[in-house]
Amino acid sequence: MSSKIALKVDNLSKCYQIYDQPRDRLKQFILPRARRLLGMQPTHHYREFRALKDVSFEVKKGETVGIIGRNGSGKSTLLQMICGTLSPTTGNITTNGRIAALLELGSGFNPDFTGRENVYMNASVLGLNKDEIDARFDEIAAFADIGEFIEQPIKTYSSGMMVRLAFAVAINVDPEILIVDEALSVGDELFQRKCFSRIEVIRASGATILFVSHSGGQIVELCDRAILMDAGEKLAVGKPKQIVDRYQKLLYAPADKRETILEQIRRMDEHTEPHADTVEAAANQDEVHCEHAQEPQESFDPHLKPTSTIEFESHGAVIGSPEILTLTGERVNNLVRGRKYRYCYRVSFNRLAVNVRFGMAIKTMTGLSLGGALSAPSLNEAIPFVDAVKSIYVEFKFNCHLNPGIYFMNAGVFGCSNTEETVLHRKVDVVAFHVLPASSNIETETIYFGFEPSVVFDE
Repeated sequence: MSSKIALKVDNLSKCYQIYDQPRDRLKQFILPRARRLLGMQPTHHYREFRALKDVSFEVKKGETVGIIGRNGSGKSTLLQMICGTLSPTTGNITTNGRIAALLELGSGFNPDFTGRENVYMNASVLGLNKDEIDARFDEIAAFADIGEFIEQPIKTYSSGMMVRLAFAVAINVDPEILIVDEALSVGDELFQRKCFSRIEVIRASGATILFVSHSGGQIVELCDRAILMDAGEKLAVGKPKQIVDRYQKLLYAPADKRETILEQIRRMDEHTEPHADTVEAAANQDEVHCEHAQEPQESFDPHLKPTSTIEFESHGAVIGSPEILTLTGERVNNLVRGRKYRYCYRVSFNRLAVNVRFGMAIKTMTGLSLGGALSAPSLNEAIPFVDAVKSIYVEFKFNCHLNPGIYFMNAGVFGCSNTEETVLHRKVDVVAFHVLPASSNIETETIYFGFEPSVVFDE
């Protein structure tokens, strides 16, 4: 394996034997051997369940890779085999570096030991000697922030306290490969932010991170690449935003269309750069504006079209004609920061819909959601009924508080089925727009706040 590769998974499979009745387990233990002794073909008394099916991929050193998929897709099974807590049926795993893993909640903890004792036990398993653990214990305890409970048995901990301690140990052993399985969904917002901040530090140090989450936003924000899993199969590998969009389309697919969508995802080119043409056009436009334009003006560029649009399955409604307009009704996709615009689309219904709401969202080029809105704050204030063969025009006014760059609009329509709200239709990246360069710009991040800095020198 190349020295630049931190992790290589080669044709990995995991197969379990499922027995319908306890006595079938005894039959399987005795009868096949007896039949072989008699020269007969042995029979099986179990069903095979393949939790993982010939999965192969590589992770480079310093890379952060996210794994996303529905429940039961094989994500946790894959990570357990990489960490060595589960043996594969077939295939090979090669790692290059010290692994620190945060898998199932409190895995590896002894409930009868105190937090302090579990820190020493876990850290020693991860390769630290006692002197190293002594030197890092205060930092581990401070990060976990569970106070005097560090001296109490783990069985007295809440789930949040347990994951705090487990995460504090995992990230303080200087891992070369950090594996995290959904652990960051536990704990309050402040602790989650502290975890993400530390992960950024670990990334900056050159460590490799393998990260499992059901949150598309976390995958897009943290990862360099992403892997989509489903029913034990690796469906696709690619840019995080591409993979998350495909995951969401698969997640909301009706049962009778899932196989078709699965086949479409398998055929998709992993190496496409969906925004390359848009980015290049925007960059050229930025140069022109920076050189010649003091006061940018709205305009419409017919070449500024998203190539990453994903359309979800329709359930009685179809979204059409999405566009951004000025307040006077002029169609635009080159916007001026600080001005107000109208995002509009039309929804056609082909069957009766109940408790209907409409939505929109603005995302960055990496897929990070910056904001969104619904046409009604609750189902009680939604449109009670929409007849079939009805068309509704939807409009969201918004202030463009964005710094120069390329952004994307989503559109969605929601309704109730059996008292639960569901997606009637959704389009992702349906409109691309460009916020034009601003002269004398002092703002450094995505959102424009209108900061007014003041620097005063002491006399």
